[in-house]
Amino acid sequence: MPTESLFDSAACALAVTQEDGTILRVNLRLCDWLGFSAAELHGRRFQDLLTMGGRIFYQTHLAPMLRMHGSVTEVKLDIRHCAGHKVTVLLNANQRQEPDGVVYDLALFGTTDRDKYERELLNARKLAEALLQEKTATELALKQAQAELSAAYAIAQRRALFAEQMVAIVSHDLKNPLTAIRMASDFLQRGERTAKERQLLRHIGQSSERAHRMIADLLDFTQARVGQGITIKAVPLDLHGVIEHAVDELRVAFPTATLVHQAEGHGQACLDADRVQQIIGNLVANSVAYGDLLQPITITSRLGDNACAISVHNHGPAIPEALLPGLFEPMTRGTDQGSEVRSVGLGLYIVRELAKVHGGDVAVSSCATAGTTFTVMF
Repeated sequence: MPTESLFDSAACALAVTQEDGTILRVNLRLCDWLGFSAAELHGRRFQDLLTMGGRIFYQTHLAPMLRMHGSVTEVKLDIRHCAGHKVTVLLNANQRQEPDGVVYDLALFGTTDRDKYERELLNARKLAEALLQEKTATELALKQAQAELSAAYAIAQRRALFAEQMVAIVSHDLKNPLTAIRMASDFLQRGERTAKERQLLRHIGQSSERAHRMIADLLDFTQARVGQGITIKAVPLDLHGVIEHAVDELRVAFPTATLVHQAEGHGQACLDADRVQQIIGNLVANSVAYGDLLQPITITSRLGDNACAISVHNHGPAIPEALLPGLFEPMTRGTDQGSEVRSVGLGLYIVRELAKVHGGDVAVSSCATAGTTFTVMF
């Protein structure tokens, strides 16, 4: 392709000027951009096509740089269209020596797409900065919320600890007057009393026994939550004999219930006798509170080769399935029935803790037809 054709069909606007800026030659693209014909541009000075600011820049910077360095790259200029509006271009210029003197080859590139790209980059940067600022503000708010939550949690922990310590202190201090009431009741029952007096003394004994169980549960609860945990003294014992003795005492404590003990297997178990009796007492009290007292409550002690277990079964309504997952949590109750014999909602929690400290666990099964069975495995 001839050089003339390449010059006119170039993808950018081209011009050749003398050293003073006089235009010697232009291509068709520059004519199209400015709305002038080649003849109208020929002989005009390139700087006269610029805006006022462009002319000043040309005289003070562009022309001196071309003379000193022989080239300039990507200089942004505004050229006047024949209709008066501005056309923004990027100018690349190169100095060239001709036989007649120095000429400048000018290449001008449109900036519309570049400006759009730069605006998009700027908008993206602003958006990123806004998101970063939002993220920073969110992180600060989260840290502040976490600090406030930690402070509130610490306060709640201190209050809970104080409350549990107070419960432990009060429960411990209640044991002495309660023991005095029980001893006085037992002493008065030995003498001659009227039927009404015996009934009142029996009520006093039952109420003090119930209060004693409540206090025992509260002390164990605070020991498990605040202290070093519930302690035991495990020794070899006759499990069947311990359970039979516990059931005999519980028949006195719950005269309206029919308690039946079943023994399975032979041998000894290494357990804490007092704690085992406490387990049986809590499970029987739970059965009396929620079971059908017209049918017997069965306490079973089982001895095997490497393990032993005790279970308490009662007939009556099934435990609602929704309550089963949290049944052994403190302060949990199944229903409102049995208010005369139930404790403070710690009985099953204490049973689980005593099972764990013996290295075992507790399970429950309950349905309307078979009744409810609590089984403690050691």
